[in-house]
Amino acid sequence: MAYHHLCSSPSSLLRDRHSLSVSPKSKSLRTNPPTSLNLVSLSKTSIKASSSHVSLEDLMSQETQIPRKLTNSQYPDGKTASKSYVWVNPRSPRASRLRQLTYDSRYSSLLKVAESLDSCDPNEKDVLAVLSSLGDDVSEQDAVVVLNNMSNPNTALLVLDHFRKILTKTSREVILYNVTLKVFRKSKDLDGAEKLFDEMLQRGVKPDNVTFSTLISCSRVCGLPSKAVEWFEKMPTYECDPDDVTYSAMIDAYGRAGNVDMAFTLYDRARTEKWRIDPVTFSTLIKIYGVSGNYDGCLNVYEEMKALGVKPNVVIYNTLLDAMGRAKRPWQAKSIYKEMLSNGFSPNWATYAALLRAYGRARYGEDALNVYKEMKDKGLELTVVLYNTLLAMCADVGFADEAAEIFEDMKNSGTCKPDSWTFSSLITIYSCSGKVSEAEGILNMMLEAGFEPNIFVLTSLIQCYGKAQRTDDVVRMFNRVYELGITPDDRFCGCLLNVMTHTPREELGKVMDCIEKAKPELGRVVKVLIGEQNGEGNFKNEALELFNHISSDVKKPYCNCLIDLCVNLDLLERACDLLELGLSLEIYAGIQSRSPTQWSLNLKSLSLGAALTALHVWINDLTKVQESGEELPPLLGINTGHGKHKYSEKGLATVIESHLKELDAPFHEASDKAGWFLTTKVAAESWLESRRSPNLVVA
Repeated sequence: MAYHHLCSSPSSLLRDRHSLSVSPKSKSLRTNPPTSLNLVSLSKTSIKASSSHVSLEDLMSQETQIPRKLTNSQYPDGKTASKSYVWVNPRSPRASRLRQLTYDSRYSSLLKVAESLDSCDPNEKDVLAVLSSLGDDVSEQDAVVVLNNMSNPNTALLVLDHFRKILTKTSREVILYNVTLKVFRKSKDLDGAEKLFDEMLQRGVKPDNVTFSTLISCSRVCGLPSKAVEWFEKMPTYECDPDDVTYSAMIDAYGRAGNVDMAFTLYDRARTEKWRIDPVTFSTLIKIYGVSGNYDGCLNVYEEMKALGVKPNVVIYNTLLDAMGRAKRPWQAKSIYKEMLSNGFSPNWATYAALLRAYGRARYGEDALNVYKEMKDKGLELTVVLYNTLLAMCADVGFADEAAEIFEDMKNSGTCKPDSWTFSSLITIYSCSGKVSEAEGILNMMLEAGFEPNIFVLTSLIQCYGKAQRTDDVVRMFNRVYELGITPDDRFCGCLLNVMTHTPREELGKVMDCIEKAKPELGRVVKVLIGEQNGEGNFKNEALELFNHISSDVKKPYCNCLIDLCVNLDLLERACDLLELGLSLEIYAGIQSRSPTQWSLNLKSLSLGAALTALHVWINDLTKVQESGEELPPLLGINTGHGKHKYSEKGLATVIESHLKELDAPFHEASDKAGWFLTTKVAAESWLESRRSPNLVVA
């Protein structure tokens, strides 16, 4: 029989949920009723056309072919017509009418048999009892229809064995195995499918493209991309050539299996040869780019997908949102989310989770809280990870009240229990706010829950006690670090250094002893600063040695704290030395800038002490310029930024403005540029002339 060509085509067995059939010429159907109907083969051309509309990802059942034979009586000239056949979608009204006239009753009975076989016990007696209803005249076509509509792999093996015994003539035995493999795919039973494949080989049945495409798709639905790759790479061994649909599906499989290079190689080939790529594969490509850190690549794939006419779905949007969250591009996440809504898609849990992560990582506090409220309004539950993301964001932006509300909601959720990260974020919030009793209360809750404080928690508590000037508690918490067997890291030592900037002069020695024990090279620099060690000539060398042995992410905090400590101790010269060292090591960059029309001092990234020191140095530089006879530009400006510290009532702008007033400097806040203080050349020259000696007054 010719219908076996249908069953051996990978395109026909594995097609889209929304099937697109190739429309034949209209003359294939005439007015008279058919005299005979059989399942027939497709020509090579029609198979090729059909394969351009199918996807290996989707797992719908095989379409039935309904042909129509035209007889001589249909032609008025009496000429003999060759047999003509046509594809008809089995779900279309035309197919329904044709079945009523031809194969409908038989087909319906075969479907009932398949249903009965799925529900019967998997033993030979019960299976044969069901199959006996088919009678003695069972065709290969009947066997294919029955197996193709089954979903129980245990009984399917017995049915396959029965049909193999009674069908003395089969056009291609591999077809029966292929439709049986589909049953294992429906059940996501890859082990059973692989055993059936081994049986095929033992019986001398040669696998074809459909065999492999079914095993590949079975591997994918089972979440085993490495197995899909394994089966794909076996195809040449059996002289099977993958078609475009299989190649496209392997982009997804290789990507999920971790073979990124092969996935990209196939994707480049897909673009060149214009393969049809399904949304699942595009989603995988976006995810690959996101994990590798190529976030522009994510957006490029998205634009290419749209250019090819592939419509994005919710999974695509969620994958993009997750990638933009990793990239810390909340503005692009916002844009993608708006596009998603405008295209009629409703956000699901994964959408909100991706938005929370994106806004939380980027410290978009208000946006993150809005997403949180929307989730609560819709009754969507948060995971511990999402709660912790929100609390960490609150710690970063100083949302203490909001954090307390979120924590209460978490405890009352009934599904999430606070973990060590939850308590750590809360302790950080209260510690940075200087709320000692609240921080200690959370610590007690943490201990009662069975969690020991980690380095992050102890660092926060030391900072809390330092702000409250409870030096003995700082020392007590420092000792606990060693009792717990924790090794202090650079951040922990930086916290101790920061505590020194809040510590009364008479108690500096207590904190210095802790620093010397935790990080000796930092201790030597601090000892010189507070005068407990003579190191006049070696101070710069000691500081240089320190900065060469600490990680880059703590160099600026260390330098800021050391300069703050110098300012607090009225050690202006050493503060200037540290600022100069920071500039030479590129710890600070772009503090001073000059253009023909304006000279500027940029203080945004500096601590209060470092900013005051930089201002002092800049004023001295302006004085030297004036003394040398060099012309000042028309405008001079100081940029402090317009925000305030998240846990402080005062911002840098407020402190600098106050200090400028003390110096009687002619800088005034710009009305159109927030955080900028400006003056003219004439006013600056007059003020500099009036200054007899530079003098730094600590605000």
